[in-house]
Amino acid sequence: MNRKKIVAGNWKMNMTIEESGKLINQLKEISKNNVEIKIAPSFTNLHSAISLLSNSEIEVIAQNVHAENRGAYTGEISPEMLTSIGIKTVIIGHSERRKYFNETDMVLSKKVKAAIENSLNVIFCVGEELSDRENGNQFEIIKTQLNSTLMDLDIIEIKNIVIAYEPVWAIGTGITANTHQIQEMHEFIRELINKKFGHEISTKIRILYGGSVKPINAKEIFSLEDVDGGLIGGASLIFSDFFKIVNAANG
Repeated sequence: MNRKKIVAGNWKMNMTIEESGKLINQLKEISKNNVEIKIAPSFTNLHSAISLLSNSEIEVIAQNVHAENRGAYTGEISPEMLTSIGIKTVIIGHSERRKYFNETDMVLSKKVKAAIENSLNVIFCVGEELSDRENGNQFEIIKTQLNSTLMDLDIIEIKNIVIAYEPVWAIGTGITANTHQIQEMHEFIRELINKKFGHEISTKIRILYGGSVKPINAKEIFSLEDVDGGLIGGASLIFSDFFKIVNAANG
């Protein structure tokens, strides 16, 4: 199955409005070819990023979203707020949201439903801690994370989902899972989708890898059978690195 690769840059809590604009103007020079390029600036930079990329095929996406459209949730951003400025995709379930903001599978399930109800596509993150892998529990952890959040979606809703596998022990650590570990988990995830939603959905759904993807290892990772691109952290803040990673995805 020839699935179009995605390279998504998660800028996390980085970049002022000026720094964001400078990097975006550099990104405009990237020729996409057969790759979908997405960037996720901070909430304060989303609107300006969309304006700067109005004539580009690079998609501006959001790093997070609340499960309610309106209400007394000081500091939160709702799905309808995102769609009102032109956002079409949101990242949900990143390990940093789970760890630092105590987002449980129940919370994430509500966010996914709210996003889909507001016509947002979702990059949904799953991943195990180092202790889980050392104890041999990585597959059970991923299965539980998916069963608690995505497996109650219907055939139409699951088409709004891209899954990102990010082993927590490889995020921002400089450690990258080896190619066997990456392919093995991506294949496992695809088979879970197959069992629940069928062969057609499982062959079409895209599964990204995230966790210290760099120019030096991107091509090898992206060449794996069940890897459909990457969710890139630190390297997405450096134009030359991100450019090389996009080129690696082009093959």
